[in-house]
Amino acid sequence: MTEPRKIHIKTFGCQMNVYDSERIAELLAPQGFAETSDVEDADVVVLNTCHIREKAAEKVYSELGRLQQLRRRRQAAGGDLLIGVAGCVAQAEGSALLERAPQVDIVVGPQAYHRLPELLHRHARSRSAALDTDFPLESKFDRLPEELAAAPDISAFLTVQEGCDKFCTFCVVPYTRGAEASRPAAAILAEARRLVDAGAREITLLGQNVNAYRGAGPAGEAWDLARLIGALAEIDALRRIRYTTSHPRDLGAALVAAHREVEKLMPFLHLPVQSGSDAVLRAMNRRHTTDDYRRTVERLRRARPDIALSSDFIVGFPGESERDFRATLALVEEIGFAQAFSFKYSPRPGTPAASMRGQLKDHLKSERLAELQALLARQSAAFQAATVGRILPVLLERPGRHPGQLVGRTPYLQAVHVAAPHARPGDLIPGDLIEVRITASHAHSLAAEPLAGRAGAARRSPQGYAACA
Repeated sequence: MTEPRKIHIKTFGCQMNVYDSERIAELLAPQGFAETSDVEDADVVVLNTCHIREKAAEKVYSELGRLQQLRRRRQAAGGDLLIGVAGCVAQAEGSALLERAPQVDIVVGPQAYHRLPELLHRHARSRSAALDTDFPLESKFDRLPEELAAAPDISAFLTVQEGCDKFCTFCVVPYTRGAEASRPAAAILAEARRLVDAGAREITLLGQNVNAYRGAGPAGEAWDLARLIGALAEIDALRRIRYTTSHPRDLGAALVAAHREVEKLMPFLHLPVQSGSDAVLRAMNRRHTTDDYRRTVERLRRARPDIALSSDFIVGFPGESERDFRATLALVEEIGFAQAFSFKYSPRPGTPAASMRGQLKDHLKSERLAELQALLARQSAAFQAATVGRILPVLLERPGRHPGQLVGRTPYLQAVHVAAPHARPGDLIPGDLIEVRITASHAHSLAAEPLAGRAGAARRSPQGYAACA
């Protein structure tokens, strides 16, 4: 029997890249590849890259330098190492990546990775680099295997939509992921059932602009995200549903109503605003105003009073004045966020903002970012502390580091360390949805103890947050 070749996939960036990496492993399993977490043990290394953050490409090239050293050691010992680059840096850099890093054997964009087996065969035949950064007419999802390469985690990702038509002036996504495209509802539901049958109990629906989802329904009619969420909620063993990332412009009445009506849809939403200044939002081509954002938040909170929000912020965008920045701080104070991601603006080659006038000095961007992050940290700490003493449902995901401890998450995506030193074997297991009392708040997690006698009932009859509040 032939020993399987080992593949190591290193994932950079967003949850969608995590999902794509899992699909790459599934795609290559029938080709005789077994995944390994140890790069030193790998015959093939694939870097699945992200181009959103600052210096993303430079991080990839640094990693490629380390892989080149590993390859030289292998070759000196009579072996070899095949190196591939996938994802958004591959798409953005294309053939320039091969010129700068000739040690790379395969370059494949995020819409073409279903062609990896063909690229591997092409490289094996020609012994020259194989590149594919096309946006093929056929959907990659139609070409991916249905079998799971490995059992999913308790919380699994599921891509339902890709690409973006918004063309924010700072963003590379429309150029690296292409136009908005939605998967058919039947394919999504089938994949969700496979994940749940294999052990997943929470599914996060992914998309660059996920609430722009418009997939074909079973009868050919268009489904929106709200209808898809409603259908997913009918899967009995699925306990929780989340979705990310949203655009405020596409959060319509049906999706707001889903937050009120679908018990399994968690009361936590990542809703990027980017800036509190209408002038900056116009320059960003965000297509919403701060008042639009306020009204959307108000509708969400009327529908689901316990909903918690997360957001994204960019400071130091070209032309951002001190007044613009103060408007961002004021909006944060007004809305209140459970958590948020904030960054200094950094130019992305090929995007309109990179050539705009009014580029700010880095020290000014750093000062503004520090002030914003201090405010966001205070809000996050206050949200964490406000849960102490509350009874919340926690979905257990894995054993903790200490005996009798399990780690899970609240409906608000907070990590929770549940101490159950007196539980008997089998009383609490990953996948259980249990009620706990929050006993302490820390910077990035909570501590809790289970309510006596509630675990078995939760396992047999899962309840959402509304039933436990």
